[in-house]
Parts: sequence; structure tokens; C-alpha cells
Amino acid sequence: MTPENASESGNGSRWSNLDRPPLNVPALRRALLVPGGLWTSLDIVPETGSTNSDLVARAADLEEGAVLVAEEQTAGRGRLDRSWTAPARSGLFFSVLLRPGADVPEERWTWLPLLAGVAAATGLARAAGVDMFLKWPNDLLVKVEGEERKTGGILAERASGGAVVIGIGLNVTLRADELPVPAAGSLALANAVSTDRDPLLRAVLRSLEQWYGDWRAAGGDPGLSGLQAAYAAGCATLGRTVRAQLPGDRSVTGEAVALDGAGRLVVATGNGERQAISAGDIVHLRGSD
Repeated sequence: MTPENASESGNGSRWSNLDRPPLNVPALRRALLVPGGLWTSLDIVPETGSTNSDLVARAADLEEGAVLVAEEQTAGRGRLDRSWTAPARSGLFFSVLLRPGADVPEERWTWLPLLAGVAAATGLARAAGVDMFLKWPNDLLVKVEGEERKTGGILAERASGGAVVIGIGLNVTLRADELPVPAAGSLALANAVSTDRDPLLRAVLRSLEQWYGDWRAAGGDPGLSGLQAAYAAGCATLGRTVRAQLPGDRSVTGEAVALDGAGRLVVATGNGERQAISAGDIVHLRGSD
């Protein structure tokens, strides 16, 4: 179900690519901004540099539950300051603002990007009908012709007033010739049953609301909320031989065996030691399946 990508016309009309229509703002607001719900505002802009940067800058003036969506990001960011760009309306590029401090100790906020991964994967699996996998700590994977490909990423950033901004970028209709790197993928390339972005966005935000609510109600406890087990069940990194590229040009190679209570990846090395990785770039080594 990979749509043909009609070329953009010179007048810059938002309807110039009918295979990639704009999101339906009024319908999304009716569906998501409900009394007593988490989401308090939803804005969609035609283009911005980074939805995360925009929400971080405005955090002091926003209520919890603000959602900002961009039809196109020109300076989207991932972990380690990697860029994230894609054709207009070819994906979902959005950020949400959360304030967990009233119910969750700050030391448990490290679970928020992992929570967003579980929520996105479960929501997309239902709405797009495609198997989703998690690569620790913040990548969303699909299989394209039997090969794992990154189709999405998550970035969590602290903001003023005890806020956390979580950004999600997802490739939806990218064709093979539009992929930024060969290892990337999209829902369309994974043969998703639907690439309609409106129900996909609704599914992810509703799933995120449910998982965040359960996690907050459990005081951020990853075990009691079911988050730790859910992440482990969907994580393609666990049970694999990995190389963790650590700050300071160091690396650790071994088997990824568990997630600890802080959401760190536990790697068992060849000398019998176990090392908890809190930050690093994880490479799944071939031959480790």
C-alpha cells in the first residue's frame, strides 16, 4: 500500500500532493480533546523546525497535555543531535508536553521515553496492522522484506516548570527512493493495512494517554504499572548480542539480558560481568538472532 508520490506544484498548495492529504484538524480535536482527558490542546502547523524545540520554548505557558503536530519538520532532531527530515505529510511528526511531577518521583522520569515507545508501538500495531518492535532506548522498528528497519524515533527533553516534552517522529508513506538511509523504513514499506495518518495519530495519542495514566497512578513504578514487562516483551534488543557505544569513545559488547528498574539496558559481557547502560548508541550485531 505504498502510495505514489505526486510532485509538489510550484504554488506550494497544501493540496498539491493528493496522495498525502493534510491532517484533519477539527476531527482530531473533536476526537482527542475530551473533558477529563489528558490532551488539552492540539495545534497543527504546516511547517516548523522542530516540534520539540517549539514546545520546550513555550512550556511555561502551556498546560499539561498540549500537543503540537507539524506536517513537515525542517530541523527535526533525534538522540545525539541526529537530524530527522522527511517529505511533507509523509509521516507523523509531533510532540506532547507532560508534567508528571505531582504523582511520580523525578528519578522515575527516565521511563518516559520507554513509555512513549510502548504506547506508540501498541497503538500503531492496532491501527496500522503491522508488527512493531522496540530498539532500546528509543527506536521504533518494522520489518521490511524480513529485515528490521527503523521507522520511528522518540526524543524526551526537560523543560521549564517541571515539564517533559516527548517528541515522536514516524515514517508513514515513505517509498524506498525517499528513505534518508538504507536502514530506514516506513509503515507503507512494511505493508501496513492503513497509512491514513488521522487514525494513526489518534491511536498513538490514545495509547499514550492510557499508558501514561496507568504509570502515574502507580507512582511511576514500572513493574506495578506493567510498563517494564510490556517494554521487555516488545523489545528487539533483549536476547541479542549488541555493541553499546558509550560516551567518551568507549564501547561494551555482550548480550542484552534485561532492563533494570531505572530502564537501563543490562549487558552481560564475556567476562561474566553485567553492566547497566543508561546512555549510549546500541548496535544489534549480526548473527545474534
